[in-house]
Amino acid sequence: MKSFQTINPFTLQIIGEHEIETSHSIQTKIAKAHEAFRYWVNVKSWEKNDILKRLATLLRSNKTDLSVIITQEMGKPITESLAEVEKCALTCEFYGNNHAEFFQHKDIKSEFYKSYITYQPLGIILGIMPWNFPLWQVVRFAIPTLTAGNVVLLKHAPNVLGCAKMLESIFMEAGFPEGVLQNLVIDKENVRNVIADYRIKGVSLTGSEKAGREVASIAGYNLKKSVLELGGNDPFIVLKDADLDKAAKIALQSRMQNAGQVCISAKRWIVEEAVKDAFIYKILDQVKEWCPADPMLPTTKMGPLARLDLAENIEKQYKDAIDKDAISLIPYQRENCMVYPMILDNVNHESIAFREETFGPLAAIISAKNEDYAIALANDSRFGLGATVFTEDVEKGEKMALRINSGIVFVNGLVKSDPRLPVGGINNSGYGRELGSFGLMEFVNIKSIILN
Repeated sequence: MKSFQTINPFTLQIIGEHEIETSHSIQTKIAKAHEAFRYWVNVKSWEKNDILKRLATLLRSNKTDLSVIITQEMGKPITESLAEVEKCALTCEFYGNNHAEFFQHKDIKSEFYKSYITYQPLGIILGIMPWNFPLWQVVRFAIPTLTAGNVVLLKHAPNVLGCAKMLESIFMEAGFPEGVLQNLVIDKENVRNVIADYRIKGVSLTGSEKAGREVASIAGYNLKKSVLELGGNDPFIVLKDADLDKAAKIALQSRMQNAGQVCISAKRWIVEEAVKDAFIYKILDQVKEWCPADPMLPTTKMGPLARLDLAENIEKQYKDAIDKDAISLIPYQRENCMVYPMILDNVNHESIAFREETFGPLAAIISAKNEDYAIALANDSRFGLGATVFTEDVEKGEKMALRINSGIVFVNGLVKSDPRLPVGGINNSGYGRELGSFGLMEFVNIKSIILN
């Protein structure tokens, strides 16, 4: 039997092995999900609320075990893993408390006796999830999707299958009926067949631009709804009137947390020329706090990258920028998956560090002559996921935020997802939304009912 191995990125030891499902096993799980949907679609809102509250409680009571397996499988500092579990629990509570209101019929005034809009689930939704937030990415997709009345098949990343299996067990313990959420341990070849199956009604992917193109192509050919949250090359604009101490702190937190393996992290630091030297000084003063260390230690702020190939790839991106005249402000250092922060100045517009998504602790600094030029630089990207503006003039920051091409913009704050607000991208960062009320509506039939 073929299998996936999980390697601890800090110790480089094999800590798990997971057999890949046979075609028979895949078909059995799809059939079970299809049958489970017939029951789940009729479950009342109050029953779902009870299950979601139990799930939140179980996530918190299992927080230590969940956090340890996150850190062991993908290297995230244990403090970040603990925070990830708590965010999952809060999301369960949010949808438990609000989904009934979100799903209320919407009456439409018309010449008819009665007309309204109702929302009905589609069926089985396939979720293809990444390793960088192995619990959160699943929960932010699965909870709105399940709450809407759909059922879920989860294809998680091969290196975090221990997380996937533990999460499935907790969902079942919370009271989700058998078959409502199931893991599929499958390889890329089988993903195409699963999407094509007539019982699968939609697919949600969080992943790379390349993976998004492949999944969108398969889903489109089979006329299936898809939601894609792909890569980002997010701008972080620092204007000359910004609080530079706060801007530097947030810039480093955004870029270095999770070892830089965050889609919505600040990757291009666009700084007005008048304050660039002062901003760099503050960055270099604070960056020493972000040296990678043992992720199981509570004092560690940054752990290893999740896989050796990812560490090798970020090194190539760094060297490409240097070859294109970027200036390294810190000596380069890497030990296997342990990659130290990389701060680059004078980044060329044609380098990978400016044009592509850099998934690791690499920050690119670009000078801007003025505010308009900063906006032009921010929008000089085929991506459009998140963005940040730092200025003491909040009204100006809001006006600039409206001009930036992205799915979410923070003014004077860290870009992060929130269960109350929709997140997602435009352009090559994908389409569709997760979270908020909009996250419930991606995989439903928005049906108009008219009575004469």
